[in-house]
Amino acid sequence: MTDKLLTTPFTDRATAGEVLAGVDLSGRRAVVTGGASGIGAETVRALAGAGAEVTIAARRPDAAAPLVRDLAALPGAGPVRAAPLDLSEPASVDRFVRDWDGPLDMLVANAGIMALPERVLAPSGWEMQLATNHLGHFALVTGLHTALRASGSARVTVVSSGAHRDTPFDFADPHFTRRPYDPWTAYGRSKTAGVLLAVGVGRRMGDGITANALNPGYILTRLQRHLDDDTMRAFGVMDADGNLTPLPFYKSPAQGAATSVLLAASPLLDGVTGRYFEDNQEARTVRGDEDRPGGVAGHALDPVAADRLWEVAEAALRG
Repeated sequence: MTDKLLTTPFTDRATAGEVLAGVDLSGRRAVVTGGASGIGAETVRALAGAGAEVTIAARRPDAAAPLVRDLAALPGAGPVRAAPLDLSEPASVDRFVRDWDGPLDMLVANAGIMALPERVLAPSGWEMQLATNHLGHFALVTGLHTALRASGSARVTVVSSGAHRDTPFDFADPHFTRRPYDPWTAYGRSKTAGVLLAVGVGRRMGDGITANALNPGYILTRLQRHLDDDTMRAFGVMDADGNLTPLPFYKSPAQGAATSVLLAASPLLDGVTGRYFEDNQEARTVRGDEDRPGGVAGHALDPVAADRLWEVAEAALRG
């Protein structure tokens, strides 16, 4: 981590399209996981709108059909297709990797699940949030190493969350085998793991491949689908009649996707790796117990933890 934080001219209310205005991505290829809806769809829209060829990797690729049709009719947009990918299923990730052909310039690890109410294990044996949000993306990134290397300047972008701040990765009990399961602790750990993945890519992969992580901010999307109405009301984003009521500081999906495309495609991030961004700026490092919002916890940028988690994930994929 450098002493001087990287800044950009974009505000926290900039949209993904505004961040990529004037950027030509013709001939560049991207994969966006979870790109059928929410900030993933807006990430796809901005990348394709700048001319990139984009593959939407989604558990239900048919859900991406309207977006694919919209972008096919957009003048100057790059080609967009959807392909099946279930990050919680190692076999699904393996199939996606086997089917990929040619170089890959941008991989946006956007898909995720949040706050599953009960402990569920994925086929890998990992707790489901950690399996989906981290192990599946780790398998995808490492499985596509050859394609990323062929780019010569590939970027990996990991969508994390401010929830990582209070939850260092627990190597002793990552799957809640010995202690009671908590939905938010599990989510926070998985998002810490995502930042550590970005740190690890920069340390382990080389070949011109860079990686950075981000907090997209507060956005109402399908990510909240596992939260009940009482929880949504407690958060202040649902009224008594069940209508969603975003708070003033919430962003639109297009604004939430801005930092994703900044990291994935802006020339301002050339050569930058192993950092964490929010609101289109590099975030300051904070203690987990600080009252001020925002920032990245030191435990998420720890290179020792990143190396250790990399080895744990490798071992899990070997079975």
